[in-house]
Amino acid sequence: MVKSELNKRSPLRIFENSINGGVGKGNIGVLTSRKGVGKTACLVHIAMDKLFRGSHVIHVSFSSKVDHIAVWYEDIFKEIAKKHELEDVTEVYNEIIKNRVIMNFNQDGIETEKVLSSITAMIKQGHFAADSIIIDGYDYAKASRGDLAALKAFAEETNLEIWTSVSLQKDAPYDENGVPLILKDYLDVLSVIITLMYEGDHVHLKVVKDHDDLSPKEMSLKLDPKTLLIAEK
Repeated sequence: MVKSELNKRSPLRIFENSINGGVGKGNIGVLTSRKGVGKTACLVHIAMDKLFRGSHVIHVSFSSKVDHIAVWYEDIFKEIAKKHELEDVTEVYNEIIKNRVIMNFNQDGIETEKVLSSITAMIKQGHFAADSIIIDGYDYAKASRGDLAALKAFAEETNLEIWTSVSLQKDAPYDENGVPLILKDYLDVLSVIITLMYEGDHVHLKVVKDHDDLSPKEMSLKLDPKTLLIAEK
């Protein structure tokens, strides 16, 4: 299969359609689950889909070293290539990976504004025309209202789409719509919230906030625990 055909058939088209075409420029989307359920795999699959379509992605990690995140991209790419019998595998990977930058920070040792300044420097001084930012391992329990407001303002000012993730404690409470209570104070700055939960032998994806809609809805998608790819049910 050639790259253009893979883009059309990707389950990420269903993913986008489930949230009114996507998170959108200037907005923040969140994947949330307990630890070890598959948030990083989902974030990397989202990023890889964007890279396949020629977009530029900055991956910001607060939890893993750069080389560890790079391995995630290699593994997800290999699974996509194998599943869809992608042609010219090495050439395609080398082509798209040029449009990805990985940045690593320690949340305990740096303020949100400094992280955003570093990203801005990468875009402007580094001449990296980013379209999307992936933020992995950011601890919302350590974040303040001001931190999230600054991230939202940054997304709007730069016209970037931002995807991040939230790890929940084992018995973390949810509201009546399935929104984790840890995010209740941030509903006005988070455009999309998707929960990941085990359902049988796969991870189930559900939208609990779709822009202005707080009605929970199924995505008709799952995360395959073997390939770590988002797939149709």
